[in-house]
Amino acid sequence: MMSQIRMGCMVVGVLLCSLGMAQAGSFFKVGEAAPNFALTSLDGTKVSLEQYKGKVVVLGLFHICQPCLIQSTNLQKVYEATRDKSVAIVGVNSSGDSLNNVSEFVKTFPLQVTYPYLLDPEQSTDKLYGGGKFIPNVYVIDQQGMIRWQRVGNFFTDGTLAGHEMILAEVEKLLASSPPSSM
Repeated sequence: MMSQIRMGCMVVGVLLCSLGMAQAGSFFKVGEAAPNFALTSLDGTKVSLEQYKGKVVVLGLFHICQPCLIQSTNLQKVYEATRDKSVAIVGVNSSGDSLNNVSEFVKTFPLQVTYPYLLDPEQSTDKLYGGGKFIPNVYVIDQQGMIRWQRVGNFFTDGTLAGHEMILAEVEKLLASSPPSSM
């Protein structure tokens, strides 16, 4: 009897996970224009997505959680690998957390974040990009502002995150397919 209950719980769990991933599929916007936003960084600088037109953009949407810490660190590695290229890395705390809480969270990262890390007190990016339940999210946006790759929730079936190598490979594809930007 107990094994039947466990089996029933496992089936329900698999179905719920499948439903969640099916719902996440409705958030995929590959091939669509990336919605613009303007937010303020941790250091007080105003940043908009539109200002990076002409560059490949890697956009990360994060909350304050362990997977977001890992994925933010992966974006730092991409930033370091693309520093001399026409690439912009942008992180957004999309959950509306306070400046103080986000600043304290970023201090716990194993690598110092040197790319713009933005605050979204109104959670507008969560609404624009379909985040919320499926965090962290990473988008690779081409030089014309089109979403070309994304990972909503970032977890693969084996429970791992999209590593910096995978993100970097997507960035390199876009850099190779377009002439360098004059920006």
